[in-house]
Amino acid sequence: MHRVIISVAAVLAIAGCGGADAPEAEVSVETTAPEVSFKPGAQAQHTVKPQGPVQIAYRIIGTPIVGQPVAVDLQITSMMGPQEVTLSYRINDSTAMQFPDAQPPSVSLAPSADESSSFQQVRVIPLREGRLFLNVSADIKTDDGTMTTVTAIPIQVGVSTIREPQQHGVETTDENGEAIKVLKGE
Repeated sequence: MHRVIISVAAVLAIAGCGGADAPEAEVSVETTAPEVSFKPGAQAQHTVKPQGPVQIAYRIIGTPIVGQPVAVDLQITSMMGPQEVTLSYRINDSTAMQFPDAQPPSVSLAPSADESSSFQQVRVIPLREGRLFLNVSADIKTDDGTMTTVTAIPIQVGVSTIREPQQHGVETTDENGEAIKVLKGE
């Protein structure tokens, strides 16, 4: 554990002194900050967006190709225990991607009591290259109403996902010898 020591200079006011100088006192407060550790590669297989009542992890199977169906594995974990979750799928741009005829627009998943997650696969057909998005919403009904988690799953089609940074401006040094980049307006 890391220890943080905070020193505070406090001025004590003496009542009825008519503005006389107050003595200084030093107060030390010791707190402990919890250690935080991350496991490297913990999310190598899935990408997780943990906000909301449901965690939606996903993995794209294979390389997305224009005109060919691509499968997306979903792992659905309810933060509210084993309850029925309704998944709905949506594509905002029908000129970019579509569902195969056999793909239902929504499904209901009822996890068993001994399972913490449910698994589902959805298929989409990319119609053009670029970064396309599949929207997945997970609904849980509670006594207070319906709680929803929505995740936009990016699907990169054709174009390389590695982008090279573009260099702008001219590198030079300032009067102190520090490296700077000068950008010129056009």
